[in-house]
Amino acid sequence: MYQTISVTTDARGVAQLTLERPEKHNALNATMIAELTAAAERLAQDAQVRVVVLGARGKSFCAGGDLGWMQEQMRADNATRAVEAGKLAAMLGALNRLPKPLIGRVQGQAFGGGVGMMAVCDVAIGVESAIFGLTETRLGLIPATIGPYVLARMGEAMARRVFMSARIFEAQEAVTLGLLARAVPLAALEGAIDAEIAPYLACAPDAVARAKHLAQRLGAGIQADAVDHSIAELVACWEGDEAREGISAFFERRKPDWSI
Repeated sequence: MYQTISVTTDARGVAQLTLERPEKHNALNATMIAELTAAAERLAQDAQVRVVVLGARGKSFCAGGDLGWMQEQMRADNATRAVEAGKLAAMLGALNRLPKPLIGRVQGQAFGGGVGMMAVCDVAIGVESAIFGLTETRLGLIPATIGPYVLARMGEAMARRVFMSARIFEAQEAVTLGLLARAVPLAALEGAIDAEIAPYLACAPDAVARAKHLAQRLGAGIQADAVDHSIAELVACWEGDEAREGISAFFERRKPDWSI
């Protein structure tokens, strides 16, 4: 059914939504973005699903946006860029609105859009050895469409520590920033995920969904105008000289002209 993800549900109603591009470090391309959106919408409507675990296969959780996909946006016209950026925003929104508990199983590194995927989870548990970063500015881009979710998760003060510098940080700092609830040894990851799942199986599903919606409503929330602005900002970056230079430098294995 899917090319880049898999979805399985066990007898308890626990769904495993798994990124399946390990050879590409589970980078987000157009197909994966569309499939994640469709899967989130299907899981939202499935009354048998009680909890969703968002995980990945391979060494990396998610390396962010696929560079080939980004190159396509560089060659596209303005309208196409806006549509593609909108699809990425819609995918994050669909996961964020999922009326089920969404638990992140972060078994490896996450950068850029992968950090955004962590931010839309209700709780994320990661391995102690994982590293993270909002690395977009190294490429002449910005963490645009993930921005509303990262800011909602970290708060502005925490986000500004890592949002602009592209600095790589470790799992314990990810806990401090609010991205991870806990960092555990790899051998303890499955037990930690099971411990997060278990309480929900004793709760009334509709009450859980209503409580999640209430928390989002009472919190800062993700405003439509903020999402629209993030799309416009990403498109503007794709149109700029810095993104062209940054992505070219990456593929040419050289430093971009601003790097010292």
